[in-house]
Amino acid sequence: MRKAKILVVDDEHLIRWSLEQNLTKQGYEVLTAGNGEDALKLLREEQPELVLLDIHMPGISGLEVLEKIKEFDEEIIVIMVTAHGGLETAVNAMRKGAYDYINKPFNLDEMAIVIKKALENSELRREVAGLRSEHKKTGPPTIVGKGKHMQDVLAMMARVAKSEASTVLIQGESGTGKELVAKWIHYESSRADKPFVAINCAAVPSTLLESELFGYEKGAFTDAKSLKKGLFELADGGTVFLDEIGDMELGMQAKLLRFLEDRTFRRVGGSKVITVDVRIISATNKDLLKAVEDKSFRNDLYYRLQVIPIFLPPLRERKDDIILLANHFIESFNKEFNKRVKGISGAAQQLLTEYHWPGNIREMKNVIERAIILGNEDTLLPDVLPLEITARVPVSAPAGTTVFRLPPEGVDIEEVEKELIRQALEVSEGNQSKAAKKLNLGIDAFRYRMKKFGYLK
Repeated sequence: MRKAKILVVDDEHLIRWSLEQNLTKQGYEVLTAGNGEDALKLLREEQPELVLLDIHMPGISGLEVLEKIKEFDEEIIVIMVTAHGGLETAVNAMRKGAYDYINKPFNLDEMAIVIKKALENSELRREVAGLRSEHKKTGPPTIVGKGKHMQDVLAMMARVAKSEASTVLIQGESGTGKELVAKWIHYESSRADKPFVAINCAAVPSTLLESELFGYEKGAFTDAKSLKKGLFELADGGTVFLDEIGDMELGMQAKLLRFLEDRTFRRVGGSKVITVDVRIISATNKDLLKAVEDKSFRNDLYYRLQVIPIFLPPLRERKDDIILLANHFIESFNKEFNKRVKGISGAAQQLLTEYHWPGNIREMKNVIERAIILGNEDTLLPDVLPLEITARVPVSAPAGTTVFRLPPEGVDIEEVEKELIRQALEVSEGNQSKAAKKLNLGIDAFRYRMKKFGYLK
């Protein structure tokens, strides 16, 4: 990890020299300035974590410099130093954002303690605030799976977590638990006490994604009123999870590739090269090789990302894990809703096992939550399962055909049709043409049903 950078600002050469010598021996990187103008120039170029600032200097006063520092970057720690003490001056400095206030002559050992405490305090604040991050280790999330598919995945995850591999690519359908796997790898690694930061590349407009990842300098664009550190900088020492990497536009892909080469970047509008130590875990539900063939994804970036590839199988290919996962969610929701569901009836187990699970584990979690809320028995029964599971269960049939079992109590065909329209729209993310194809309907027939059931005005 890089050394903390300290800027010493004082018009007395001996004080600057003394502090520089002492702080360098303690392992800090030290910069010095003899006046406010030079200090502000160094501040913009070097972005120190902490400033030791004399109040009374020729030219710009220390209090004026303090104000400009806080305008530039609120996170920079400023400790005021002066030979002209006084409660009123101290209060004024603290009101303007100073961390602490020290009178001359000062003891170097006491100064070192104040600096160490200030840097630790600042780091703790960042960990607690943690924009889109989890800075405190609470243990890895639970990954459930006993089938061969998942045992192979778990073995790979364990090897990756213990390695120094800096780039991992997780592929699998939507809802298979890609972010959960990324978190597990992070919290089982030596990076566990550092940030885990996640961003959905598909949810952030391409024009904003660069500044989200790399940050920006004050004045870089119209609304950049102060310096902002990007996610790569905030996650230094930890892990960045880039979800839906397949949706990143080509221009941003080129910038990400440059960053992956040596983990260096410049903030938007900045000239200083910043180096960070982060593990990049990417995820996508797209076929990236096909995207490379279609020229919508860079070939060189694909091979750079998939240094360590992990593929998560869909739930329909994990038949041995379906009841195991259902019981896991029952236990979790029992605690959340103060219920006492002890198990799953044989009929309900068959329904769950035979269902296709297009939404994978995410869909199962929602199904079990609904069942726990609606059920009044100590066993999960078929009557608390949704219609798509009880009314559309594939059973044995000749190849190429599908048979559906009618539940003993019967169904309302209108409700079944309405639910199928809703599901088709959901799995197609609102794309009506794709949804119509999933139900083998023409687009006009599909839209007629959407209007009929109130999905289209």
